[in-house]
Amino acid sequence: MPNQQIKATMKPLGDSALIVQLGEGIDSLIHEKVKNLSELLTNNPFEGFIELVPAYNNITVYYNPYTVHMSQMGTSTAFLKVCTHMNHLVEQIKINKNENPRLVSIPVCYGGEFGPDLENVAQYHNMTPEEVIRIHSESECLVYMLGFAPGFPFMGGMDTRIATPRKETPRLSIPPGSVGIAGKQTGIYPMETPGGWQIIGRTPLDLFLPQMSPPTLLQSGDIIKFTPISPSEYLEYKEMKQ
Repeated sequence: MPNQQIKATMKPLGDSALIVQLGEGIDSLIHEKVKNLSELLTNNPFEGFIELVPAYNNITVYYNPYTVHMSQMGTSTAFLKVCTHMNHLVEQIKINKNENPRLVSIPVCYGGEFGPDLENVAQYHNMTPEEVIRIHSESECLVYMLGFAPGFPFMGGMDTRIATPRKETPRLSIPPGSVGIAGKQTGIYPMETPGGWQIIGRTPLDLFLPQMSPPTLLQSGDIIKFTPISPSEYLEYKEMKQ
């Protein structure tokens, strides 16, 4: 029986991909729909399926249009064939919210050379840097997706009292482990890249682990708790890894 509670819209992305939109904004319920649909497609791929990329409120499905066209999935166009398959999977979505998500503690050295934008964030909200640290470290954040760079976690659930716009001029280089704020999101740079997030601290942990499987410290669905540490503790963490 079709799942009348789940509404999805579909639109093409070029001639070899399809975006399945399951809602708007950053929302934990929509996140569960995205995860469930991703699992359904992984377990029930269609002929010509290449890969899927989950995001906050949608998934992008990449496929080989020729293979899909030549498949036995009806007589329509490749795009409509994939739409039909995805609509069938959407009807099977069941919201089984994970009651026991993985809780990961991330040590963070806030401010100073590790968090050059902490003062700016504090001034933006008429707070002290200590208040920003307390609020940020008291939040339990949900990893919605990984992207932008390998292992970069996009997290929601940060206290909106410290939500801060991105920098008007992005930095050309941000050190690995940098913890930043962009609007209502918080995230961690796994490697040195350009970026425009407000950097308030840095973790000594490695987020991208190419020798491991999966090659990332964090996964979608993880709950993150930030733990403030001192500069000396940061260095101790670094030394322990060597």
